[in-house]
Amino acid sequence: MNATTASSASTSTDGLPTPRRYKAIAALLTAVSMTVLDAGIANLALPTIARALDVSAAQSVWIVSAYQLALVALLLPLAALSERISLRRVFGAGVCLFSLASLGCALAPDLFWLVLARALQGIGAAAIMCVSAGIVKLTYPKHLLGRGIGINALCVALGSALAPSLGAGILALGGWPWLFAINLPIGLVVLMLLKALPDNPQAQRRIDPLSVLLNIGLFCCGIGGLERIAVEPLQGVVLLVVAAGCLWGLLHHERGQAAPLLPVDLIEHPQFRHAIMASICSFAAQMLCFLAIPFYLQHQLGLTPVHVALLMLSWPLTVAVAAQVAGRLADHYRPQTLCMLGGLGIALGLAITAVWPLAEGQGPLVAFMIIGGLGFGFFQVPNNRIMLTSTPSSRTGATGGMQATARQTGMALGATALAILLHLWPESAPRLGLVLASMMGLAAAWASWRAPRIQGS
Repeated sequence: MNATTASSASTSTDGLPTPRRYKAIAALLTAVSMTVLDAGIANLALPTIARALDVSAAQSVWIVSAYQLALVALLLPLAALSERISLRRVFGAGVCLFSLASLGCALAPDLFWLVLARALQGIGAAAIMCVSAGIVKLTYPKHLLGRGIGINALCVALGSALAPSLGAGILALGGWPWLFAINLPIGLVVLMLLKALPDNPQAQRRIDPLSVLLNIGLFCCGIGGLERIAVEPLQGVVLLVVAAGCLWGLLHHERGQAAPLLPVDLIEHPQFRHAIMASICSFAAQMLCFLAIPFYLQHQLGLTPVHVALLMLSWPLTVAVAAQVAGRLADHYRPQTLCMLGGLGIALGLAITAVWPLAEGQGPLVAFMIIGGLGFGFFQVPNNRIMLTSTPSSRTGATGGMQATARQTGMALGATALAILLHLWPESAPRLGLVLASMMGLAAAWASWRAPRIQGS
């Protein structure tokens, strides 16, 4: 039996049999948790790393930016590669690269080598993230797909919630290099479970180098332009114009291709199109919330970062719980209805936060975060289910790549929106940001409501 036939055979059944399914789930969740925790821990440790390497705060931001730019620029190329050589191989290569790059981070003698290692980490993370959705789809039987997505969301939410505490604990016990070195044994465990992962039928497609370069230019210049538009408007506009040129060139170059690198063919599926739009809006809303509230509570009300983190912890913890319920409901009810209700929950929680007089007491904020977290959990899982079930099986890699790209794009738009508001109206920007976030929640609900209806089962 050749490789293609074996791959087809492995995906002809509805999900993986047990106990192989459990091993595959363990490998995926461990790898996803590793990337989520690493991103959160690195953000927390920036001041410590800057002092240790004797660099400025502005220079240290490249430790985060290099990771994010490499991640977003290579999501779609690596997703296309996974359709050619298989999800499992791209995932395994991503885990290897992420682990080795983590060692490079731990051993980095100065900022240059640390930034370079972080960029390699971003490439590894892109390889893991772009195939994770496809692996979930091929691992679980269709009647358990919503539950599987919910478990994946649980790991992401808990990783986001635990990252600050775990990072602080590692810094207290050892130096900053241990923040990255801890990934080595975790990566080794994932690689030991690699054979349990499902495989997808391999497509006979060519990865065009010019398309890859245009895609990298599109996302690097686009994200970079969004980040710079508030502080360096001219530079930001130039980068966005270059990004627009790369987009035009990419669309023109790939016109007529059956499986383009930028998967515009998937946008032709109306359910997928609405789910992508809703996903961008929801992640923009969450990012606006996560940036606006700390800015208001710390800079205007004088709360400590620890106090703010504890107040906001209820959001990711609620998402973790809500995702499990939503996953089970999405397997039996119309996921668009759940998405619409979730979007309304996001909008309600953030709207109340925007108008509530938090200066008189911050206790009610916990309840508002629970409302928003419930909404986000009930939105995210059914929406991901729609994406995975509304596109052809032959485009599983591209579907996962678009899902991850929508998430990163939404987060970038949310951060940019708040940066512009802070530049124009510094005092009222946090509340205006929350109002805008609430509107993004409503937009996500509207996109879900307007989508063609499909049955969740």
